[in-house]
Amino acid sequence: MNKKYFAAFGLALAILISVLAPFLASSSPDGLESAAEKFKESEGKGYQAFSSPLLGYTVPQLGETGISRPIAIVIGTLVAFGIGYLLTKAINRDSHAHH
Repeated sequence: MNKKYFAAFGLALAILISVLAPFLASSSPDGLESAAEKFKESEGKGYQAFSSPLLGYTVPQLGETGISRPIAIVIGTLVAFGIGYLLTKAINRDSHAHH
């Protein structure tokens, strides 16, 4: 299979999963989330180094609408794939330069 088709298939699959995830996920907090809540209660609000542009997996302009969460997750998926792509290009460029 061609690398570009493989990457495109992987991206399409990741986007499909990211769109479906909010509808399939449990509404109960996971371990990390519940630990963070306990920490906030015992230690106060805590220190926040920066604010997330998609805080709470929502797009601020869309608010807490039903479409906001899937769009935020798709944006995050595309950003993660973009970073991975750029890192791969940089690593491959460096490895070819040394040969």
